Amino acid sequence: MNGGLDRSRAFVKDVKRLVVKVGTAVATRSDGRLALGRLGALCEQIKELNSEGYEVILVSSGAVGIGRQRLRYRKLVNSSFADLQKPQVEIDGKACAAVGQNSLMALYDTLFGQLDVTSAQLLVTDNDFRDKEFRKQLNETVKTLLSLRVIPIFNENDAVSTRRAPYEDSSGIFWDNDSLSALLALELKADLLILLSDVEGLYSGPPSDPRSKLIHTYIKEKHQGEITFGDKSRVGRGGMTAKVKAAVNAAYAGVPVVITSGYAPENIIKVLQGECVGTLFHQHAHLWAPVTDYGARVMAVAARESSRRLQALTSQDRRKILLDIADALEANEKLINIENEADVTAAQLAGLEKSLISRLALKPGKIKSLANSIRVLANMEDPIGHVLKRTELADGLLLEKTSSPLGVLLIIFESRPDALVQISSLAIRSGNALLLKGGKEAKRSNEILHKVITSAIPESVGGRLIGLVTSREEIPDLLKLDDVIDLVIPRGSNKLVSQIKASTKIPVLGHAGNPSCAQGFGADWCLNELTVDLRTAGVNLYGGPRASKELNLPEAHSFHHEYNSMTCTIEIVDDVYAAIDHIHQHGSAHTDCIIAEDHEVAEVFLRQVDSAAVFHNASTRFCDGARFGLGAEVGISTSRIHARGPVGVEGLLTTRWILRGSGQVVDGDNGVMYTHKDVTHIQANGFIPPSLHKEENGGIGIH
Repeated sequence: MNGGLDRSRAFVKDVKRLVVKVGTAVATRSDGRLALGRLGALCEQIKELNSEGYEVILVSSGAVGIGRQRLRYRKLVNSSFADLQKPQVEIDGKACAAVGQNSLMALYDTLFGQLDVTSAQLLVTDNDFRDKEFRKQLNETVKTLLSLRVIPIFNENDAVSTRRAPYEDSSGIFWDNDSLSALLALELKADLLILLSDVEGLYSGPPSDPRSKLIHTYIKEKHQGEITFGDKSRVGRGGMTAKVKAAVNAAYAGVPVVITSGYAPENIIKVLQGECVGTLFHQHAHLWAPVTDYGARVMAVAARESSRRLQALTSQDRRKILLDIADALEANEKLINIENEADVTAAQLAGLEKSLISRLALKPGKIKSLANSIRVLANMEDPIGHVLKRTELADGLLLEKTSSPLGVLLIIFESRPDALVQISSLAIRSGNALLLKGGKEAKRSNEILHKVITSAIPESVGGRLIGLVTSREEIPDLLKLDDVIDLVIPRGSNKLVSQIKASTKIPVLGHAGNPSCAQGFGADWCLNELTVDLRTAGVNLYGGPRASKELNLPEAHSFHHEYNSMTCTIEIVDDVYAAIDHIHQHGSAHTDCIIAEDHEVAEVFLRQVDSAAVFHNASTRFCDGARFGLGAEVGISTSRIHARGPVGVEGLLTTRWILRGSGQVVDGDNGVMYTHKDVTHIQANGFIPPSLHKEENGGIGIH
C-alpha cells in the first residue's frame, strides 16, 4: 500500500498545525555523530511546509547521544596513558545533554538559516507542565513564534531535569521525547503528530523478522495484545514501544498520529498528501480498517458503537443521512453501473443461470428508483422512541413501553445488489447497525454500493455502522458472536437458513422458500391449457405423483426442492382442504395464493393456511416490502416470533420499558396504591394526569 491513496488518511486535508518528533536514531548515525544528510532533508521538508502555510513544531532528540560522543572524545584527549588503563566510567547523562543540546541547536540553526528559515529553542522539564501559568505562557510564546513563521524546536532539558537519569526514569507527566511530543500535540492543539523512526512504521513483530508485516492502521482492540516488539532503540530511551504508547495516548485523546521512517527524504510531505506511509493511529481507526485487519469481533463491536451514535442523533439528522445517501447513489450512478456490468459480464462468462444474472443486473433506472425509495423511507415517521403504551402504575409513577432498535444485524443475502441498498437504508432508519454478506457474483457491485453509502455517513456516526463481509470464511466467526450480534437474517434457500440456525446461538429470522399457488378449477378451466401457457412462457414443469400421470409431466423428485429458476411443480388435489393440508405438509410458510371464483372456498383458504402471507386472486410477487408500503424490506420472514412476512422498519425494532418516578421504593409495596391506569391516549394528546404533576419531598415530577 506504500505510496497509494487511502480514504482513512482523508483527515490530513484539515491539518494546519503539526508536531514532528525526530528520534535519536534518526538524528544521529550509528557512531553517535549527527546524521547531516537526514537532518538536512528534514529541514528542507519543514521549509516547504512552512512556505505552504503549515505551522510546524519540531521535537528533536539526539542531544544526549551527541554530547556523549563529544565528551568521550574530550575525555580521551585529556587522559594520560595511566588513566586509560583504569576501568572507564560512563559519562553522566546530564552533562552529555548539556554539551549535546548546544551542538544540536547549532546544527539546526545552520541548516534552517541556509533555507532562510528561523528556528527557536524551547527546553522544558516534566515539572514545568505542573504549573498552569507556565502552560499558558508556553501557548502564547508558541503562538507568537508560529505567527512569525518561526520553527519552535523542543527538547527535554535533561541537563537540569530532576529525573535520576535520562534513560532510566519513566515517571512523571512525560518521560521521554515521544511522550513529550504527544503532550505538546495536545497542549498546543495540533491537528497531527508525526513520529519519525528508523523503520517504516509499526510491524507485527521485530522488523528484522521476515515474517513481520507493516501495520498500516493500528487497531487497539486487535494489535494491543498481538504485537511482539524487538529490541529498544540503539540510542534512545524506549524505541518503538515508547512511540506506540505515546501514539495511542495522543490518538485516543483526539490527535491523529503517524509513525513513519525518518530515513526516507519526503515522508512528512507524503503523509500530508494523504499517502499511506507508516502506521496511522486514530481514535476512529477501527471504523476504517478492512475487516481482515482486525477480525469479526472488532468489526461487530465497531458496528454496535456506531449504531449507538446513530441512535443518539436527532430524527432530523438520521433523515438527512438517508437523503444524503439517496443523492450519493444518483451522483455515482455511472460508476455503480460500470461495476455492476463487470459483475454481469463475469457471471455470463462463468455460464451462470439466466435467472441469477437477471437478479444480478441493475436495470436502467434502477438506481434512481432505489434513491427515490430511500427518500420515501426518509420522509416516513421516525420509528425510534415511539411510545406504544403508557401506564400510570401508581400516583407519580409512569411506565412507558417504547420502540427501540434491535442493535446489530447480520444479514446474508443473495446475488441481488439492490438488496444491499434497501437493507442499509432500513437499518439507518431503524437505528440499527449492519454486517452484510452478499453473493460473490455481486462482489464489485456490493463493494461500490457499500463505499457510496458509507461515504455519505457522517464521521460522528462512523462508516463502520455498515460493515461489508467479503469472505465466506468470516461467517462462522460472526455466528459465534451472540454477545454482540442481535439478529441474523439469511436471505436464500431453506438449506442456507437451516445451516445457519444450526450454527449459532443468535436468534435467526428465517425467510426462505418459494411462494406456492393453489388454483380452484371451474368447468371452463383446462389444465392442459394451463400447462401449454406456462411452457410457452418458458417455464419448465414437473408434476407430483398424480399430476405427472394425468398431465404427462416428468415427476418431481421432491415437493421440497427449490429450483431458483423458471421451474415449478404442479400437483392435483381433491378440494381446498386437501390443498391446505398439502401446503402445510410441503410448503415453506412464505407466501401462498389461491386463484378461485368461489369466494367461500377462497375465505377458507385465507383463514386456514398458516403462512406469513396468504393471497386470493393476486400474484405472490406482491409480497414485497415496497409494494406493501413499508418503504423497503430486509426480506420475508417465515418465523412466528418477532416479525413475520415482509420485514420493514417495524420488524427491525424491539421495545424498551421506561419508568419515571418521584423517589418511590417497593418496600413490600407498603404505601403504594397501584392504579394500572392506561394513559396512552391521554398523554398522546398532551394531557398529563394531575397525579403525575406532584412533587413530594423533593422528588422529581413529570412536566
